[in-house]
Amino acid sequence: MEMFVSVLLLIVGLALLYYGAEWLVAGSSEIALRLGISPLVVGLTVVAFGTSAPELLVSVNANRAGQPDMALGNVIGSNICNIALILGVGALIKPITIKLQIIRREMPILIVSSLIFAAMLWDGVLQRWEGFILAAMIVIYVVASIYFARHEPESSDTEDIDELAEAVKHAGEKGRLKRNVIFIVMGLVALVFGANLLVENGQKIAIVLGVPASVIALTMIAFGTSLPELATSVVASIRNQGDLITGNAIGSCIFNLLAVVGITGSISAIKAHEINWADMATMVGVSVLILPFMVTRRHLSRLEGAFLLAGYLAYCIYVVQR
Repeated sequence: MEMFVSVLLLIVGLALLYYGAEWLVAGSSEIALRLGISPLVVGLTVVAFGTSAPELLVSVNANRAGQPDMALGNVIGSNICNIALILGVGALIKPITIKLQIIRREMPILIVSSLIFAAMLWDGVLQRWEGFILAAMIVIYVVASIYFARHEPESSDTEDIDELAEAVKHAGEKGRLKRNVIFIVMGLVALVFGANLLVENGQKIAIVLGVPASVIALTMIAFGTSLPELATSVVASIRNQGDLITGNAIGSCIFNLLAVVGITGSISAIKAHEINWADMATMVGVSVLILPFMVTRRHLSRLEGAFLLAGYLAYCIYVVQR
């Protein structure tokens, strides 16, 4: 009975994280646009941080609760999920066209960030000063992205931003500032309660099953916190918007490594006990592996999507059985 209640509460926590992120992004995006902030800046900041909010709250709460492996497993598992599962599912539905910006800029940044993160954890501890470095890197990344986006010739990337602007403005027509403030408050409250439920019940499930908390974090929690990205991937693939899939997945990975780990590590050092090098190697490996897939004809085929999805399932089986 206790196991059933824990699983039920964990599902409730996942739902709160999902809707909390949705409400936070919707409310803050509308307010930002009403204040005259460009849709481009909104997309690169509010939306990007909003979709990484579930991972951030879970990792911060887990580390404060004395579960550093859950904090790290959440990020590592989410990045593996973002690349192998989300891109794999998206490509299976419909082959994904890859833009040069992803190949030339975002992928190198993701690979370098993954290697820096792995190097920082070489001694089993991510110190606070290392967390500050990662947090500083995400600030530089966001500022540089905004700068280059504003100084490059217009491309079809602007269509996605325009769609975001129209969607937010359309939503704003139905309500006022008060409603958006309520959305933000509801989103933050849902994220906090959802993160608490996820961490507490993830620990209980791990104890009942007799497995390390890192196993739950690398699989169940990582999958749950990646649900917003997965939902976006499915919808975008059906609508033939491959740019949204790759940008969302790769951007989320970068924010997980730099913002989530950086902020969590800046608050207090993260000591890894149960995260092994197979997990780190898988995270770095899928980041490197996806690059030649993208370079080849600049698209992800259904066969490559199936390969990524099979790799993700194989990794999950390995984690559960080790």
